[in-house]
Amino acid sequence: MTPSPVERRIRAMLPVIRVLQTRLPVRWTRGPLRRAAVRARVPADVGREAVLADGVPCEWLIPQDSPADRALLYLHGGGFVFGVTPQHVTMVAGLARAMGVRGLMVDYRLAPEHPYPAALDDCVAAYRWLLNRGIAPQRIVLAGDSAGGNLVITALMKLRDNGEPLPAAAACLSPVADLSGRRPAEGFKDPLLPLKAVRFYNVSYVAGNDARDPLISPAYGDWRGLPPLLVHVGEEEMLREDAERIAAAARAAGVDVRLEVYPRMWHVWQLFPALPHARASLDDVARFLVSHLSPGMPAGPTR
Repeated sequence: MTPSPVERRIRAMLPVIRVLQTRLPVRWTRGPLRRAAVRARVPADVGREAVLADGVPCEWLIPQDSPADRALLYLHGGGFVFGVTPQHVTMVAGLARAMGVRGLMVDYRLAPEHPYPAALDDCVAAYRWLLNRGIAPQRIVLAGDSAGGNLVITALMKLRDNGEPLPAAAACLSPVADLSGRRPAEGFKDPLLPLKAVRFYNVSYVAGNDARDPLISPAYGDWRGLPPLLVHVGEEEMLREDAERIAAAARAAGVDVRLEVYPRMWHVWQLFPALPHARASLDDVARFLVSHLSPGMPAGPTR
């Protein structure tokens, strides 16, 4: 299949993004990204509302007429060191709108100032907050990209190990599954992620803990009893092997898992909404998650 003009234009930008990840200090980029996220454009029929979920800052993205008894809990990526970006706000707003479900995006604590388990604890706290608001677990779904995909899986494992109710299903976009420092194949060059930056992200989050702890690197974890899982990954990205490993591990443990490898795509290409493969991926995620949500009860109060 011939790449579209949009794909060719975006691909031409990737080397610049790749270089910036190793040249700009994290502290220089966090502030501008956060301010841009506040101003990010969302569809006119999607509202935004900042909330504290048991002390964890989050934001509701609320499609018009969406029921109050269902929720998408979204965990953003960013190497565990970057916060919510305007691209995440736009993407999650579109996903929530396509699902007809309220989306709660978690602004979890960031490494290196707050290494493992801070981000995981915040994401689990946000899920428990939804339960405490009266939303049944079978009416909650989880999704996340990159580091957020890692947090989706590790949150599921932590909740299961604690004997807590699990959500109806989960979806991961280009998830990070192994932070133990494995090298990519000889000669491989990820279109978006430089190895130097990935090492910094991993070390910042692991921070002296055991990188093979399943709640850090779920590729080494026990997958039994987890809910249905959808994994999307790009054909050309470094984390394709992570996605393939976790899909195989989940399948071997009896989890209902589906892995989709998108041709020619790079890390979390879904953040580029004009890209045909981005629309196709997010439409598939929306259908998958909605298909696992239990039929809704009459909506309760929205506040």
